[in-house]
Amino acid sequence: MNWKTRIAGGLLLACTIVAAPAFAGSLPDHEEFETTLQVPFRSTGARPVTMSFSYPGAAPGTQVAWEVALLGHDGAELRTWQGHGALGAGRTQARVSWDGVDRQGHAVPAGYVTVRLRAVALDGATVTRIGSSLPGQALTLAQQRAPELIEEQRYDVMVGTVAAPAMPHFQALRRHTGTTTALSPMSATSTGGLPYTIYFGNLHSQTSHSDGGGVLSSCTGAQNPQSGAYGPSDAYQYALNDGLDILMTSEHNHMYDGSTGTNTSASPTTAHNLYQSGLQAASAFNAAHANFLAIYGLEWGVISNGGHLNILNTPSLLEWEYNGSGQLIGDVYTAKSDYGALYALMKANGWVGQFNHPATTGQFSIGGTNLAYSADGDAVMVLTEVLNSSAFSTNTSETETSRTSYEAAFNLLLSRGYHVAPSSDQDNHCANWGASYTNRTGVLIPDGTALSLTSFLDAVRARRVYATEDKTGQIVLTANGHVMGERFANSGPLTLTVNYASSAGHSAQRVQVFEGVPGGNGAVTTTSSTATTTITPADGDHFYYAKITQEDGKQLWSAPVWVTQGAGSVDTTPPTVSASESGTAGTITLSASASDNVGVTKVEFYIDNALKATSTSAPYQASIDSTTLSNGAHSLVARAYDAAGNVGSSSAVSFSISNSSGTATELVKNNSFENGTTPWTQTSGVITNASGQAARTGSYKAWLDGYGSAHTDYVRQSITIPATATRATLDFYMHIDTAETTTSTAYDKLSAQVITSAGKYVTLATWSNLNAASGYVKRSVDLSAYIGQTIQVNFYGVEDSSKQTSFVIDDVSVTVQ
Repeated sequence: MNWKTRIAGGLLLACTIVAAPAFAGSLPDHEEFETTLQVPFRSTGARPVTMSFSYPGAAPGTQVAWEVALLGHDGAELRTWQGHGALGAGRTQARVSWDGVDRQGHAVPAGYVTVRLRAVALDGATVTRIGSSLPGQALTLAQQRAPELIEEQRYDVMVGTVAAPAMPHFQALRRHTGTTTALSPMSATSTGGLPYTIYFGNLHSQTSHSDGGGVLSSCTGAQNPQSGAYGPSDAYQYALNDGLDILMTSEHNHMYDGSTGTNTSASPTTAHNLYQSGLQAASAFNAAHANFLAIYGLEWGVISNGGHLNILNTPSLLEWEYNGSGQLIGDVYTAKSDYGALYALMKANGWVGQFNHPATTGQFSIGGTNLAYSADGDAVMVLTEVLNSSAFSTNTSETETSRTSYEAAFNLLLSRGYHVAPSSDQDNHCANWGASYTNRTGVLIPDGTALSLTSFLDAVRARRVYATEDKTGQIVLTANGHVMGERFANSGPLTLTVNYASSAGHSAQRVQVFEGVPGGNGAVTTTSSTATTTITPADGDHFYYAKITQEDGKQLWSAPVWVTQGAGSVDTTPPTVSASESGTAGTITLSASASDNVGVTKVEFYIDNALKATSTSAPYQASIDSTTLSNGAHSLVARAYDAAGNVGSSSAVSFSISNSSGTATELVKNNSFENGTTPWTQTSGVITNASGQAARTGSYKAWLDGYGSAHTDYVRQSITIPATATRATLDFYMHIDTAETTTSTAYDKLSAQVITSAGKYVTLATWSNLNAASGYVKRSVDLSAYIGQTIQVNFYGVEDSSKQTSFVIDDVSVTVQ
């Protein structure tokens, strides 16, 4: 066995250890960096601020740099603390204590102060991005060079004595009890009450059908797929016993092959049958429990360079993975992380969804825009989580202290133009469905309507939903008689009323009403701090939602109302638009003629139902490279928008593409590494003629890892796969040499990946120390899914802290047919 040692230039920092993560580019689900913030809402003395950091994908010793800031009502920093610490077993905590004074030592006056936590994990990729491994510089450099790497949490606290707002009289809504048809004490009826019953649910959890169902006494995180002890029927019974009305078991769509990667020996029939058994389990439970709704569905996507979302009502298993025989391990193919196509599929089938634990960056991307708006997405995405309790909690007394806020992403989705209501779930992976905390998603179903999947879907489609940290609390926003979730036109004054009730004797300490412009991509601002507010909005579109903080610090969020304000009349006339196309090869031109009674704001060009370009001013034109389209017939539709949000679509225009097929050529340059490093990009010293490992041909090869210590290497090259190709294949030769002696544990790994033009990392295949063998072995990976795209072929090697494994690659080829 051969060990290799290299000396890299850099600084040796006393008392500082920077370790590479297991994988910093595209992590398995639940391996990413996360933060939580815990601060008492009220305090008569020093107030503790507790920060928790979790990064299972990082190696022990990875540094976390953090900053806590106190922000006044105007956003100004009153006081800050900075620090850093090393992760151990993927976790660490930090604490500071605030004595109630600002940085000048003056007492902060009575009112509300925002506690803001910002943190960044100094894994290898982050150090490369920001250019420093010094924790003291990390946040400043990350803010300047890679702000998306910073995790942020905020929580408002009360200082001193603050008068509570006057609340309007509100007849509490009926509360379903979950076990009988009787009503709870808060449900007494009276004339003038809103005609809805509240059903409390947890719409995000897992069982043994994916990576959940872990035994509480030993559960510390996600389970290996299909290894958990408890399945959907167990979860529904547990949730019913805990007093929930609704539980959705949302199983990861890509784990029905029994793995977190791709199981090349998986049976499509087995995967299909498992998914169908879950649907049958929910149906059988509902038949036996008329006052409970069991929902079985999918959590689709991956977190890292993707984004999780629930599909609440799909009868089919959606997948992107194929087994070794080229069979889809599911029922319906959906391209990984292609949210535009997924939304279109959901709309065509009448499926609805929920954004799960959304981040403000790096997720739900379309065309390179994070949390990107699409009309199809707006039609099907009805909910978004605004706060969750810990996904790996084993708490069964509803006292979990680890909670994460996604309020910033909720605001961003609203400003993008999405019509979503807030939800609050538990993402249970351990067997405590609904029991870790008091948070719930409240769903308003008309009085007298039986609880069923149909009535539930009708309610969430109407966005009659609120999120709460207190299962005894109610919040309902009304606007000129319209109930939260509604979209309506208005002229003249608008009265917003924030209604609140509690069956446990709690009170509203603070009311906030927020306002923004859907599709404006601007800030969401506070428009009122009173429970009843009358305003006259500016002409145009607006959304408003309310937030209540109880005297105990627990929060409730209403669904928004969406208002189109006009001076006596509202513009409902869509623009008129026609489309045309010129050219069959090379650069083709898309053109549109559009007009509107108040003006066109933009025109979008769709080819084969996929958004290709946007023009914001006349003449409305766009140029497209024909090689991004396949030869043959295509369809062009132009969509024109006006300031009122009206959309006009052109008739479909047919056109043809005829790209020259040419002669197939090798797409990889310098494929045997004999001509230096160009055009490869590598970590230092990967392409080498060192004598420790032999090249397959010539004297140079790409030697990744082999240090016997925690290390990450990569070598990658950008290629463009012609749209005229019918098949594309990556072939390469690899020799794996290891000092590991295990026959069961993959300590060191190499992945063949594609990095898309949007920066998404897609792992196509993975090998480890378990695949070690003498000599080179040819490996092949299908790249046909990337025809017509510019991608980077990336080899990514990760080695743990002991016993070397060398991954040696030579003679890399991408051929097209």
